[in-house]
Amino acid sequence: MKKETEEVFIGIDVSKKHLDVANNIEEEIWSVANDKTGIEEIVKRCLELSPQLVVVESTGGIEKGLISELYAAGVRVTLINPHRVREFARSIGLLAKTDRLDAHLLARFGQAVKPEPTRLPDEKEQFLAALVLRRRQLIENRTAEKNRLITAHKAMQGSIEAHRKWLDAQIAELDRQINQFIQDDPNFKAKNEILRSVPGIGKVTSALMIASLPELGHSDRKQIAALVGVAPMNFDSGFFRGKRRIKGGRSDIRTVLYMATLSATRRNPVIREFYQRLLKNGKLKKVALVACMRKLLTILNAMIRDHLSWQIPHRLLISQNERRELALL
Repeated sequence: MKKETEEVFIGIDVSKKHLDVANNIEEEIWSVANDKTGIEEIVKRCLELSPQLVVVESTGGIEKGLISELYAAGVRVTLINPHRVREFARSIGLLAKTDRLDAHLLARFGQAVKPEPTRLPDEKEQFLAALVLRRRQLIENRTAEKNRLITAHKAMQGSIEAHRKWLDAQIAELDRQINQFIQDDPNFKAKNEILRSVPGIGKVTSALMIASLPELGHSDRKQIAALVGVAPMNFDSGFFRGKRRIKGGRSDIRTVLYMATLSATRRNPVIREFYQRLLKNGKLKKVALVACMRKLLTILNAMIRDHLSWQIPHRLLISQNERRELALL
């Protein structure tokens, strides 16, 4: 029985067929099918228990239905990188792994770490993200066909060329849909105009950030850097001071941000000057690029927060805190 003073943390282990549910108060673990009926049962039970937090591991997308329903019901839910959970398990000496154990582990993780609830994209953001994802998939297919053409038998080259033309048409249509969808939504349109005003930020980077980084403009610079995975992590022990490394975060955002930063080191006067200064100070190119990624993300975050189009105000160039952080890279 739950004590009034005890906070409830629920862990849910997700698989294709089942959802295993546990909390930090009771030993019992219960399972339901990973379908509409099972998810409705979990939402109802969560509303009865009023948990402080529901912790769900990221499992490649099969958790999306559950997360969306919990979020829509007003349940505080966080989506956690599996690596963080396994590190936590090792730290408490829990080496065994089963679905039922994982459910309890997630509840214990939530109670001990108390991670921030995840801010999920709304339906429009999810639809825009789906368009951008499909565009990326078709571009990958087009690249694969282009590579096949080099070694393909002459009899097959016509088929490959026809498929490439079809892919070109599909990509062009998706570009049209993405642009139209952004233009039809006043909030998306305003964000897009701000992001696209920055030298180095193209239409794909802008669309993906709007769709998959809803926290942009609503988080401080450290939080947004950690979300994307461009925040330097300490590796120190005693008198030893190790190299800072980036870890975790949203890989899709980080990938497009990397490409945008490469462009910005040539086209964006602020990022270009910052990059050259780091190289002159002896930073490795890769380290300097990561620092520029974080710098560019910080600028974008501030611009969306303050509803500012691109300019070069001194307050966005580099702060004292950033100078201290960069000295540790």
